[in-house]
Amino acid sequence: MAIAETEASREPAQNRAETRLLLSIAAAIALIHLLTNSRYGFHRDELQFLSDARHLDWGFVAYPPLTAFLERISLSIFGLSLVGLRLFSVLAQSAAIVVAGLMARELGGKRLAQVSAALASALAPLPLFEGTEFQYTTFEFLWSVLTAYFVIRLLKSENPRWWLAIGVTLGLGLETKYAVCFFIAGILLGLLLTKSRNYFLNAWFWAGVAVALLIFLPNFLWLLHDNFISYQFLQHIHARDVGEGRAEHFFRDQFRICTNVFAAPVWILGLIAYFRHQRYRMLAWMYIVPLLMFWVGGGRGYYTAATYPMLLAMGATVIESWLEKRLQLWRRIVLTVYFTGFAVCALYFGAIILPIASSGPLRDFALKNNGDLREEIGWNDLVHTVAGIRDSLPQAQQQSLGIIVGNYGEQGAIEILGPAAHLPAPISGTNSAWLRSFPTNPPSTLIVIGFSTDQADRAFSSCRLAGQNKNSEDLQNEESIDHPNIFVCGPPRLPWPEFWKTFQRFG
Repeated sequence: MAIAETEASREPAQNRAETRLLLSIAAAIALIHLLTNSRYGFHRDELQFLSDARHLDWGFVAYPPLTAFLERISLSIFGLSLVGLRLFSVLAQSAAIVVAGLMARELGGKRLAQVSAALASALAPLPLFEGTEFQYTTFEFLWSVLTAYFVIRLLKSENPRWWLAIGVTLGLGLETKYAVCFFIAGILLGLLLTKSRNYFLNAWFWAGVAVALLIFLPNFLWLLHDNFISYQFLQHIHARDVGEGRAEHFFRDQFRICTNVFAAPVWILGLIAYFRHQRYRMLAWMYIVPLLMFWVGGGRGYYTAATYPMLLAMGATVIESWLEKRLQLWRRIVLTVYFTGFAVCALYFGAIILPIASSGPLRDFALKNNGDLREEIGWNDLVHTVAGIRDSLPQAQQQSLGIIVGNYGEQGAIEILGPAAHLPAPISGTNSAWLRSFPTNPPSTLIVIGFSTDQADRAFSSCRLAGQNKNSEDLQNEESIDHPNIFVCGPPRLPWPEFWKTFQRFG
């Protein structure tokens, strides 16, 4: 299938105008996030990133180090500002939108193709979500989209020096999320299964490999030092996801979460076009290989989201070329139907995902349908409740008081929000907090959060119910449903070193 036009044949002024348009689309999406990202509070995952950002290392149990490092920068600049701490996520998503449009340009797409690719990459459920919270998936999304862009530049120009840029983005990806390994598998098999296999004999390819490994090296050494604990974590999380049914509906999620439903014909045509185009066939395998690996391995549907912008870019270019050969009436009908349906889907999912309203029916609709938004509510209430329990204790118990928590959300809330109420640092066995161990001088009185009654009685001595973990909005979320009780207990029944060996948790 022929690509409509090369960039070399385009006027520089036209390229600049199209770039400004792509930047305008990205800026509009960024502005929506900046105006709405302060509606509620921190998400449970964000509290873990904030906690790890205060304990920087070359690796963490749940993820590589880059995300916590970026959060540390945000924390240093903005303090505990929701908008500020989520700014890097907004910028990363905005950059991915622009790159999606640029991919269409590299493939010969004109203004319609570039705008369509950018909008389709922006207004889908998962990409929209990536700008609402600080998550490692946001940055992994950007590195993967950039890698696809650099691969297109490589295949188009046949300049092997692009392997250096590919190595940089893949190295950054490995420092962000280990699932990038599946994307790397797609690149390697894509090379092997196409004429691009000649690059295996090129020194620039191996230079790119060396760059990626060099960037990843500090985290690899950390993994080696800690007996590849992250692999144990990933095994546990995968078993949990499969057991809870989170891996079901994998292929449905490719349409419902990863992309805008009305953009499905665009990315499907893009996939077909990559397979039919000898020069760019490698990119088809860069989609198919991770898709099949995640499906066979029981991965969650959203894991493949970063592979869709490259498909959308090619699909938009093919459709634009097809429309140029049609009568103006048919072009108008096709574009009107497509963009109308696309906009309706975008508005519907936007109303669910974006915290647009702080009150009223639209807010109620979002909170009813979006569990992640519900997980942003109640952390300040938890801190206030724990502070009240602390204040109710005799002075002697307050002087040797510890707060032990059951998950990383509770840990982050006490560690990040607790200092305002003069609460002690939390004691946590979840993920990297377990590696930091228990206090040198263990407390004799514990406020216990995140345990059932049976769990608390088995683990600690002299437990009594002291409060409830509720939120002021009276919303049902994981904290209020799964472990609402807060206890005051004595020390663990086992000596602290023995107790700690049993206390390791992954979550």
